[in-house]
Amino acid sequence: MAYSELFADRIKQILDDKDIAYITKKMMGGLCFMVDDKMLCGIVRNELMARIGSDAYEEALTKEGCKEMNFTGRSMKGYVFLEADATDMDEDLEYWLRLCLDFNPLAKSSKRKAKK
Repeated sequence: MAYSELFADRIKQILDDKDIAYITKKMMGGLCFMVDDKMLCGIVRNELMARIGSDAYEEALTKEGCKEMNFTGRSMKGYVFLEADATDMDEDLEYWLRLCLDFNPLAKSSKRKAKK
């Protein structure tokens, strides 16, 4: 399951313009963007997987092109998928990335502990 390099470049440009320190990791057949050792968002095919938190979740689902994230048959509250049309315009992509960045300081890190 490949991801859109063009879409990845758009996200990188926005994060670079905002001087956000991030790293990318290939995960789950796509590409994840990590900020402060926490997943900010990801790309699966040409869709944005956004980690927005539970406070923004219900309102986000009312927006066109936004759907619950469901990998395993169970929705993951606080995570949404955005269809390509929902992030086609730069201002729309920036809106969703802002929700991710606003939640990031509150998110729990999944940083692995060093082995002894």
